[in-house]
Parts: sequence; structure tokens; C-alpha cells
Amino acid sequence: MRGILTDEERARVDEGVEEIERRTGAQIVVAVVERSDSYAELPWKAFAFGASITCLVILALGFLAPYRASLATGLVAMAGMLAFGGLCALLTVPMPGFARLFLSRYRSEAEVRQYAESLFLKHEVFATAERTGLLLFVSLFEGQAVLLPDRGLAGTLTGDAIGSIVGPMVASLSRGRTGEALERGLGGLLGVLAGARSTRSGGPAENELSNEVIEEKGS
Repeated sequence: MRGILTDEERARVDEGVEEIERRTGAQIVVAVVERSDSYAELPWKAFAFGASITCLVILALGFLAPYRASLATGLVAMAGMLAFGGLCALLTVPMPGFARLFLSRYRSEAEVRQYAESLFLKHEVFATAERTGLLLFVSLFEGQAVLLPDRGLAGTLTGDAIGSIVGPMVASLSRGRTGEALERGLGGLLGVLAGARSTRSGGPAENELSNEVIEEKGS
């Protein structure tokens, strides 16, 4: 799979992770996926939308310019509904922005959170001596970011603190700037952790988790 980040973006992320680990002792894992679920229902929702729009247009034409119904006009109307509905369904594949119109926020948030939690376990982010591991996760299709801290950081990274970090990331993702989103997330994370001054036990931080950015296609 072609990398999601450029070499330059990856280098800046690595630098940000190293600085956080050096200054706070937290162990950071960064992950980026293209999408957290296949959302198989989206083409069907788009099809239903297209067919409904076509039906409304046909009804409107019937009121504005009455015509005599016949088998031919019925077949044309049905063909039009199927054709436009099919076109809308097909457009969900090459046009992620169009597909997202049919994706509920609750559904996307649940899938992104679930994918992030699976990566947290798969890459054993919990396997640090002081339980100071942390996953910074971005899912591009949904345009969402998740911050999952282990219990050693839970007191510092409260809901409000996480929101202040994730909010700017989502703003950058909405503009298609993945590298910028990660940099802003790491910058916010450093500000919160360094300000708390509670994650270091003294001495140089041992690198317990891989710093390599995880890049996956996703579901």
C-alpha cells in the first residue's frame, strides 16, 4: 500500500513524538487509516436518495405539465429512477465527500473509536512499565481523530484536555491536511503533558514502544 503520509510529514511526526517522549516520559504511538469501516450501507442509501429525487421530479412535472399516463411513460419513469439511483450509488466510490453525506455522525464515531481501540490492543500500547502509553489515531474518510491514553495518563488527559487536542486536528482533517492535523495534535499533547509535569519519574525516558507511524488502508 502507498504511504498515506509523505516522507517530510512522517519525519515531522517522528520529531514531535520524540520530543514528547523526551520531555514527558509518555510513550506515543501514532496511527493513520484511510477509513475505519467499509460502510456497505452507503451506496444503498445513495441509491434510495437518487431514486426518491427522480420520483419527486416526475411528480412535479406531472403537476406543472400534465401528461397522459401510459405504459411507455411508466417504463421511462422507472428507468429514470433506477438510472439516477444507480448513478448516485456509484458516485459514493470515487467521491468520499458525497458518500459522507449518507453517513451518520454517531455511526462514524462508533466505528472510528472501535478501530482505535483495536489498534491500541493489537500494538500493545498498554505494555509500558508505568502505563504511560498513548495512541493518537486519525481516520481520514470520517475526518475524525481519537486520543486513547493508558491509565497512567488518564488523570492528566481528561475529557476536556482531549477535546482541546482533538478539536484542532479535526479542523485540519476537514481541509484534507493530514500531516498538519498530526502536528497540531502532537503540539497540543505536548502542551498538556509538559504543563502537568506528572508523567516523568526521573532519568531519561526509555523507548518502550515503536515510534514508526502506523499507516493502514483500514476496513
